[in-house]
Amino acid sequence: MAANGGDDQVPTDSGWNANMRTIPDMASVALAITEGMSLFEIAIPCAVFGAPKPHAAQSWYELTVCAASGAPVGTWFRAETRHGLDELAAADTVVVPACDEAIEAAPADLVEAVQVAHGRGARVASICTGAFVLAAAGLLDGRRATSHWMYAERLAERYPRVDVDPSVLYIDDGDVLTSAGQAAGIDLCLHLVRADHGAAVANALARRLVVSPHREGGQAQFIANPLPARDGRGLSALLDWAMDHLHEPLTVADLARQANTSPRNLGRQFLSATGTSPLRWLLAQRMRRAQELLETTDAGIDQIAERVGLGTAATLRRHFNRTIGVSPTAYRRGFRE
Repeated sequence: MAANGGDDQVPTDSGWNANMRTIPDMASVALAITEGMSLFEIAIPCAVFGAPKPHAAQSWYELTVCAASGAPVGTWFRAETRHGLDELAAADTVVVPACDEAIEAAPADLVEAVQVAHGRGARVASICTGAFVLAAAGLLDGRRATSHWMYAERLAERYPRVDVDPSVLYIDDGDVLTSAGQAAGIDLCLHLVRADHGAAVANALARRLVVSPHREGGQAQFIANPLPARDGRGLSALLDWAMDHLHEPLTVADLARQANTSPRNLGRQFLSATGTSPLRWLLAQRMRRAQELLETTDAGIDQIAERVGLGTAATLRRHFNRTIGVSPTAYRRGFRE
């Protein structure tokens, strides 16, 4: 699945699938570090998977930093850890941060370690140019993948068997995940938390990090496309207001009236700032609110439908099945079990 704002779909990022693995068998995370990696992208998985367990979580991750001995990190530090790259194979999830060296030639020791880890059943995720490592390891052959938009064309040229999509923030292909540049690594890591622990835990962690639990749209909104100038209230204030009124049957006209603008102008602002339309954004928020209520409450489907502004259980079921891929009842049962 991809996190984007395409015109033909509502962005889906629940992490749900019929064979969902839960945290008891996804507890260990290994962070791969080698020469040429960026400090920022290394810090992201440390901040997410190495954070103290959120109160809403029943258990949490064990993070291990695995590095080639003395590997330079940026131009400031050297990695000092007793865990080598060979230990990646023991992890349930392996994260490969951005690796500038991999653009020209992926480090052979890292490629081999990733191949072994994946061959033994690890879930492998890359941030930014870490996708070049996954591609060199053959993990992306025949798969859809993404990377930073600046390097997507080069990734496609070097590895023609990879279906490179430069428009999305991240892509979840089950046991292999890729993300766009830098901050999109936060989106991907929170997506993994959501897949393992549920929306409530991911939301709690996002609040701790002071970031959005899930950003709408794709990379297109960041390619030479600055955000529109805002007045004192701005789109941010409107989004906060809408989140507080999700239980109401909001329309584009309602949002435009609240923002003191026309529906057409609001649509342009939404597309520029979020990469999607107001109605798709609203529906995505309602689905995520429904997920959280299904996970954390015993409210009936009718009650949840009312609380997320969809009116009836039938409407909720229709949208939930289309965007999440299962019924609300099956989703709740999966997380409860």
